[in-house]
Amino acid sequence: MEKIRNFVITAHIDHGKSTLADRMLEVTGTVPPHKMKAQYLDALDLERERGITIKMAPVRMSFEGCILNLIDTPGHSDFSYEVSRSLKAVEGAILLVDATQGIQAQTLANLESARKAELKFIGAVSKVDIASSEQTEQSVKDLADLLETSEEEIFKVSGKTGEGVRELLREVVRKFPDPKETEARAALVFSSLYDEHKGVLAFVRVFNGEFRTQTNARLIGARTEFKIKEVGFFKPELKAEDVISSGEIGYIATGIKDPGVVRVGDTIGEQALPGFQLPSPVVFVALYPDEGDDYENLKVAIYKLKLHDSSFSIIPTTSDALGRGFQCGFLGRLHFEIVTQRLEREFNIKVVNSFPSVAYKVKNDKGEWKTIENPKDFPDDYAAAMEPMVKITILSPITYLGSILKLKDVFRMSEIRTETRGERVILTADLPLSDLISDFDDRIKSVSSGFASFSYEFSDYRLAKVKRLDVTVAGDTVPGLSRVVSQDDVESVARKTVERLKELLPKQQFTQAIQASASGRIVARETIPAMKKALGDFGKNGGDRTRKMKLWKKQKEGKKRLKEAGRVSVSPQVFKELLKR
Repeated sequence: MEKIRNFVITAHIDHGKSTLADRMLEVTGTVPPHKMKAQYLDALDLERERGITIKMAPVRMSFEGCILNLIDTPGHSDFSYEVSRSLKAVEGAILLVDATQGIQAQTLANLESARKAELKFIGAVSKVDIASSEQTEQSVKDLADLLETSEEEIFKVSGKTGEGVRELLREVVRKFPDPKETEARAALVFSSLYDEHKGVLAFVRVFNGEFRTQTNARLIGARTEFKIKEVGFFKPELKAEDVISSGEIGYIATGIKDPGVVRVGDTIGEQALPGFQLPSPVVFVALYPDEGDDYENLKVAIYKLKLHDSSFSIIPTTSDALGRGFQCGFLGRLHFEIVTQRLEREFNIKVVNSFPSVAYKVKNDKGEWKTIENPKDFPDDYAAAMEPMVKITILSPITYLGSILKLKDVFRMSEIRTETRGERVILTADLPLSDLISDFDDRIKSVSSGFASFSYEFSDYRLAKVKRLDVTVAGDTVPGLSRVVSQDDVESVARKTVERLKELLPKQQFTQAIQASASGRIVARETIPAMKKALGDFGKNGGDRTRKMKLWKKQKEGKKRLKEAGRVSVSPQVFKELLKR
């Protein structure tokens, strides 16, 4: 136990965390030079391309007689629950700051999470090979102040050249404590992977006891028993062993074929470790195949993705305009974007999606609360409604504070608080989740010229005044366009929607009324006039005005019959164009 160190590297996105992990793999000889590649622990092409960690990656390294277990964790707020559980699997954290960018919002969020997990810290400033000496010294000073330590305690490293990496690893061995133990046999599940032959592989930190191949074990939260098919370590590829013991990080092949059974935070063993909860989707989007006959391929692809990512939910759904699809729940906007991009990259399937929405809690006249995830199910009349709220933290140069504060005129920011730290300001506020998943991140980048960063965490549900906005075209309601919006924004959203639809919908041989309504009241309306049909020049063709009037009357009656019998179909192309806005 005294020769084991379990730790994470935590940093804001694009601060050099994965590159530093690469150099650690090289310095410790875990990966031979001829097999080394950039962002080695980021297995997905999407991770390398976007420069972010999506899937946790543990690795076991040997260094100067010690075993070092590193867990490479995602840095984005969408994955905060998984990160919090991985922090429970370690005793130390390297807090990494990019010398060229300085402390960012996610740096503060990561520090707070690590403090809650009662971890020991080592501060490190990265990219010193490309930063100026002034940038490096300023970042060292800021990080030392943040960690309440001396500047001599902050390490200067370069993931590109390897400068300072060996010294940092020695400090990991010296400063981080021995692994903690519990009284009963227990292993914490902090991530998982699906294998067709071995079932779900649970990534675990063993807190007490031993786990051996071909012995019985139990998932306490899921109340499921299984026989262990294999145990082993991450080197960084899976390496089977006879046993994994107290203090070690490794994997247990459960043989379980349903990935939904093995959840992050659950315990394998005899006594449950505290803090387990099911990760709850917060953003809901309906996905439909771009090509109508691609439904079966989409079904196969989306369920395959769920084998490797059980944190999003799937419910089959249908739309008059887009056909069959799936109502999916995600951990956040980035999580939704990643899944749709993986569908296109890995399965060559393009999807059309509905407006992203959130789950509301609605109280009826009988006093019963019900959770509504699909906007079309939101009632017109209700006693009370609550919407999910998040606490946002924005870190920005102080010169942009005025522009950021003006965003409260567009977004429903409340309980705004500011704190000045040198040339930077920290702004915290409460914000409805529905506002956050619109274009909040783009607006923050825009008003701050890209210099501001933000992080968020779910806080609670709060009473809200919201309404369901429905859209009808030629008398038919279009379910895919229904959405729940703030009572104050109903008119502006309705007006923009009908105006855009008027631009996009083709003319018919009858007049089309486009209406947006809320609570049974029409809020906005536009009309697409009927297509005019040329009747010819009757003077040249020997006709007279009487003949012309008869044809006009006949055409008018035909249009009336068309209007009564015909239905307007909102094509997938129109949906796609509308959802771009």
